[in-house]
Amino acid sequence: MFDILLYLFENIVNDGSELWVDEDELTKELKKAGFHDDDIYKALMWLEDLADLQSNDISPFIHGYTPVSNRVYTFEESMKLDVECRGFLLFLEQINLLDVATREMVIDRVMELEEKEIALEDLKWVVLMVLFNVPGKESAFEQMENLVFDEPQGELH
Repeated sequence: MFDILLYLFENIVNDGSELWVDEDELTKELKKAGFHDDDIYKALMWLEDLADLQSNDISPFIHGYTPVSNRVYTFEESMKLDVECRGFLLFLEQINLLDVATREMVIDRVMELEEKEIALEDLKWVVLMVLFNVPGKESAFEQMENLVFDEPQGELH
C-alpha cells in the first residue's frame, strides 16, 4: 500500500496534478502500473481518511499562541515509530514545520500503514503527504521537501 501512496504522491507532485481525479480512472491507472486491487483500495481509503482529518477540530492555536505539548506515545505507536522517528517528529515541531494538528495527522496516517515498523525515510514521505494536503502549509511543505531531497549523502566532517 505504501508503494502506491509513494507512486501517487510522486506523480501528483511532479505533474502538478489534482489528487482527486476520477477514482475509476485512478484505479485503472494503478492497475496498469501493476498494483493489486486490494492495495489500491487501501491506499485510496488512506488518502480519503487523510482528507477527512483536515476537517477535524484539532486547532493548534488557542488565544493567539501556539501551545507547547509533550506527546506521550502509546505502546503501539512506539513500536511502529522508533526513537529516531519520534525524535524527528519532535525536531519538526521545534523548527515549526509541524504543529500539534499536523503532528497528530502524521501519527494517525503512520498508524494506518500496514508496516510493522516505519523507517525514517518513509516517515519523511508521510510528513510530506500530510503537509501537501493541508491548506496553508505550503511553506512547511517546501521546507520539508528540501529536508527530504536536499539531504547530503555520505558522512559530514
